[in-house]
Amino acid sequence: MIRRSVFFLLVVTFTVLHAEDYTDKVVGITDGDTIRVMHDGAAERIRLWGIDCPESKQPFGTRAKQFTSGLAFGQVVTVKVKDVDRYKRTVAEIILPDGRNLNHEIVRAGLAWWYQQFARRDTALDLLEQDARAATRGLWSDQKPIQPWAWRKLGAAVR
Repeated sequence: MIRRSVFFLLVVTFTVLHAEDYTDKVVGITDGDTIRVMHDGAAERIRLWGIDCPESKQPFGTRAKQFTSGLAFGQVVTVKVKDVDRYKRTVAEIILPDGRNLNHEIVRAGLAWWYQQFARRDTALDLLEQDARAATRGLWSDQKPIQPWAWRKLGAAVR
């Protein structure tokens, strides 16, 4: 068991260290914070770094997916690789053709939380979330929005 864990850690570390940024077309939107981008001839799942959108059945989940799709679907974007997650998805910032950061735009619109657990030092996301909250944009218009990570725990408890 320990050998497998060490091997997995080495593979993930090697993958992240050798992952390079790339530019290609967005071919799918899974939800507000997960997209598919062509890479080496295949559609690669990309989890947007530093943000967490509402789940599909959660209030604003559909709106977050629509927003992400409206900005990114069919666009040629730059994928700035940050990590590989436990589901083997590439975790990245997405730079749109006009230079805007998709991750930032979703938070600015009030359709995602700054995912502090994974992006503690990203002050831009912190400020964008504070601004969206103050302006009651998107999910911040809800009196008591439930964080996606809490929603997922509630769902697991019900199952």
